[in-house]
Amino acid sequence: MEKTWLKSYPAGVPAEIDVAQYRSLVDLLEESFKKYGSAIAYRFMGKSITFGQVDQQSRALAAYLQGLGLDKGDRVAIMMPNVPQYPVAVAAILRAGYVVVNVNPLYTPRELEHQLKDSGAKVIVMVENFATTLQAVAANVPTKTVILTALGDMLGFPKSLIVNYVVRNVKKMVPAFELPGAVRFNDALNQGRGKPLRAVSVGPDDIAVLQYTGGTTGVSKGAVLLHRNLVANILQSEAWYQPALKKIPKGEQVVTICALPIYHIFGFNTNMMLGMRMGGCNILIVNPRDLPAVFKDLKGQKFHSFPAVNTLFNAMAHHPDFGSVDWSGLVISVGGGMAVQSGTAKIWLEKTGCPIVEGYGLSETSPSATCNPVDSTAYSGNIGLPMPSTELKLLDDDGNEVPIGTPGEIAIRGPQVMAGYWQRPDETAKVMTADGFFRTGDIGTVDERGFFKIVDRKKDMILVSGFNVYPNEVEDVVSQLDGVLECAAVGMPDAKAGEAVKLFVVRSNPQLTEKQVRAFCEANLTGYKRPKEIVFRDDLPKTNVGKILRRELRDKG
Repeated sequence: MEKTWLKSYPAGVPAEIDVAQYRSLVDLLEESFKKYGSAIAYRFMGKSITFGQVDQQSRALAAYLQGLGLDKGDRVAIMMPNVPQYPVAVAAILRAGYVVVNVNPLYTPRELEHQLKDSGAKVIVMVENFATTLQAVAANVPTKTVILTALGDMLGFPKSLIVNYVVRNVKKMVPAFELPGAVRFNDALNQGRGKPLRAVSVGPDDIAVLQYTGGTTGVSKGAVLLHRNLVANILQSEAWYQPALKKIPKGEQVVTICALPIYHIFGFNTNMMLGMRMGGCNILIVNPRDLPAVFKDLKGQKFHSFPAVNTLFNAMAHHPDFGSVDWSGLVISVGGGMAVQSGTAKIWLEKTGCPIVEGYGLSETSPSATCNPVDSTAYSGNIGLPMPSTELKLLDDDGNEVPIGTPGEIAIRGPQVMAGYWQRPDETAKVMTADGFFRTGDIGTVDERGFFKIVDRKKDMILVSGFNVYPNEVEDVVSQLDGVLECAAVGMPDAKAGEAVKLFVVRSNPQLTEKQVRAFCEANLTGYKRPKEIVFRDDLPKTNVGKILRRELRDKG
């Protein structure tokens, strides 16, 4: 395969990276703790946390976890927003020889139950705000050890007490719950402190993370990300960012805004892990939807890098507080998770002087597969060039490569591609080619310079603010509501989220109301999966075999 894209690489970006630089993420973490001990790793609510503190706390939590009698490779779930406890828990789980299972804290009980059962997670570390979700399914899941934390637990005395009091009693953000036997995060740290951490041999082919992605079959699947997959993607991103990083004055610490959720693979690797590798500082944003709070967090701070999704770039650029922030240090704005819109790119460049460079990737590719050069000065509308050590090709339905200029399914091969889906060899076989390419389901084109562009989506997946929503899952849930005969979910354009869910319902009970459907969706689906628009119809268009024609619903409504 001719790698036409290499001739378009910016100066200083290598064609290949040395994947064998670290045996595992654990080696990378240990090196960073030694190298950057006194440097600030995270800023959160005005508090600074150093690499040395993350080292000590994760060591204590790792010793506590080992004391539970878990075996190497056992799964430990994390269900939190962006709080410093998250990176501590990640480092602890990996150092102890276990597997991280990232869980969206906004999951409904149904979604949480599926993921804990499927992954077989024996332990969960979670923020108490979502304890009621676990309580609802606690009897049905294999997760018997619960470690609970409060939002302010790592802010030190007296700030932690004040923040936790306000969250619980003033803002009333913690519904009453009962989880008998749950251990408090700080108690777990205290118990682990005096205990030795048993060294565990973790290699490149051990599993590091189970990253759940929406399932075309109606259930989400765990992408198995090995240590070498994630290490590779960290080194690929670092190499790709070099032309922009050179603009940062020598000796100045790289500071990144972490508004992407760390439970999403984009935030996990591009913020947390890349920050670890470079000794950079992440400014943790707990709720990026609360824009006044985001601007307050950024006020008076100098930062260099901002990875985000289109919706956040757009909302911030149009917000009246935008001018209260010092944008002069910004050298990298990376857009991913969903398509960057030209209007957003235009206003962002006007206001910050730093163009958004769009990248592309999936949970299955750890995530980054392509990116536009970081020295670009204008919006291109494409997804850029393959990252170092990464190959892309475009395939027809029979798996043959299509000629330049012809649309085909994007297929990716590289060290960042997952090992497969967790305990689903049948699903893995559907997406992997014999020569090791991952079929994405996205239709793209490539030009003679090696720049790729997405033109369509083969799957019916709906992309809401960077999150995958699979129509099958939404339909499966809604069909369980009394009074629904059949239903179909499709994507519709949305100015804020890129796409939103539109739901068509055929009623078996004419008394069924939109309000009832919305209430049912609220109880069973995370916010971004809920329909924005609900349309009642007498019937749905179908093929002669009886398959619902979603495309027709999308096109004609």
